[in-house]
Amino acid sequence: MTKNMIIQNIGALKSHLNINYGIKTTTEKFTEQLFYTLFDSNAELNQSIAELEKLFKEISKIACKKPESLCNSIWERFLESLPTVLEKLNQDAQFILENDPASNSIEEVYLAYPGFYAIAIYRLSHELYNLDLLLFSRLMSEYAHKITGTDIHAGAQIDSPFFIDHATGIVIGETSVIKKHVKIYQGVTLGALSVSKDMKNAKRHPTVEKNVCIYANATILGGETIIGSESIVGGNAWITKSIPSKSIVLNTTTTEVKVKEMK
Repeated sequence: MTKNMIIQNIGALKSHLNINYGIKTTTEKFTEQLFYTLFDSNAELNQSIAELEKLFKEISKIACKKPESLCNSIWERFLESLPTVLEKLNQDAQFILENDPASNSIEEVYLAYPGFYAIAIYRLSHELYNLDLLLFSRLMSEYAHKITGTDIHAGAQIDSPFFIDHATGIVIGETSVIKKHVKIYQGVTLGALSVSKDMKNAKRHPTVEKNVCIYANATILGGETIIGSESIVGGNAWITKSIPSKSIVLNTTTTEVKVKEMK
C-alpha cells in the first residue's frame, strides 16, 4: 500500500469525527492559570482574570453547545462563583494542615499537596458541570487526574472542608455525595456496583456522611450505600451495603509470619 493510499484510508476513518484537539491543551493552560490566579499572591488579578476570560471563551466556542450569546454569558456566572469556591478551598487547606502531622505550614499545603490540587480542580470543574459545560469540566478533571493520580468526577457533591492525603489512586464517581470533615487516603474508590448506560441518571455511587475517615485502598460501592457519620473504614475494606453511624469497619484478613529454619 502506498503512502498516499494510507493517508486516504486514515482520512476516511477520521471523517465521522469532529474533534479539535487544541481544546485539550487550551483547557490545561486555563486550569493552570486559574490555580495561579487564585493562589499566587503575586498574581495581578485584573490581568489574570482578563487572560482567563479569553481562554474560557476560546474553549467555550468548542465545548459549549448552546447559542453563542448564552455561551458568552456563562463566563460571568463562572466568575461570580470564584470567591465562594476560594473560600471553600481555604477551609480545605486549613483542614489538611490540622489533620496531617507531616504538614509544616499552610504554604506547603497550597504548593506541594497533590490532594489539595485535586480538590481545587474538582471544586472549579464542579462549577462548570453545574453550568452544563460537561466537556469543559471533564477536561479539567482529567488534567487533575493526570497530574495527581486522583480521579474526581466533576459531578460529585463534596462539602467543605475535605481532606485527601497522598491522593494517588483515588476514584470518586459522578453521583458520590461526601459531607463535611471527611478524610480519605490513597487508593480509595467510591464507585458503582454495576455499570450500564440506562443508569445514566440514577444515583450510582455512595454517600459518605460527616466526620468519616476512609483508610487506604478501601472500596465502597453502590448508590444506596451510606457510610454513617463518625465512622472509620479500615484499609482494604470492601463495602457494598450501608453501615450505621459510629461504626468501625475492618478487613479481617490476617498476615502470617514464619521464621526460616537455618540450614
